[in-house]
Amino acid sequence: MMNPLRTFRADLDAPLARDPAARGALDVFLSYPGFHAITAHRLIHALYRTGIPLLPRFLAHLNRFATGIEIHPAARIGAGLFIDHGMGVVIGETSEIGEGVTLYQGVTLGGTSLQRGKRHPTLRDHVTVGVNAVILGAITIGENSRVGAGSVVVKDVPSNATVVGIPARVVLQDGRPVHGVSSRPQVDMPDPNAQLIAELSRRIEDLERRLAELTQMHVPKAI
Repeated sequence: MMNPLRTFRADLDAPLARDPAARGALDVFLSYPGFHAITAHRLIHALYRTGIPLLPRFLAHLNRFATGIEIHPAARIGAGLFIDHGMGVVIGETSEIGEGVTLYQGVTLGGTSLQRGKRHPTLRDHVTVGVNAVILGAITIGENSRVGAGSVVVKDVPSNATVVGIPARVVLQDGRPVHGVSSRPQVDMPDPNAQLIAELSRRIEDLERRLAELTQMHVPKAI
């Protein structure tokens, strides 16, 4: 059970520690929609856990209208979440977020199943998710990992990793470049960038071969 005062202080301190534009606690308290959204969510989540029907969902709707951030009342969120700017952020019903997590605008923690039960992501402590990134399904993003802007994550990410792309691939592990890691796939998704690059490479090789043949045909013979 989280201490409400400790959690409130951690949420207030998070922008001060991670946003150079923050000009003090009062600035955050008055002007940061991410702080407003998470503070309201903690109250709404408490109501949800008591089993009160309808009201938590209605209040979550008002929270979304006021802040541009949609958080399902059932989502479990640890202390110190920082939602930077926040417009368009969506946090699904069975999402679980650890402590010290940072989400930038447009992030979606979405589901890939119509079945009840766990269907949204789990973000461990100190995860950072970049602008417009999408994390889908009941997958886990390990501690201290980073998700690049615009990435689509459909498989588990190990701790201390950086992932980028569509679908996202591990490019750094423990600060060192890697070509990939083996992990349990959750959704099969083609990589259109890789397919396009492969096709362009084949066409360039074909053009170079034809150019070489034409050049040989028009080279004048020595007398």
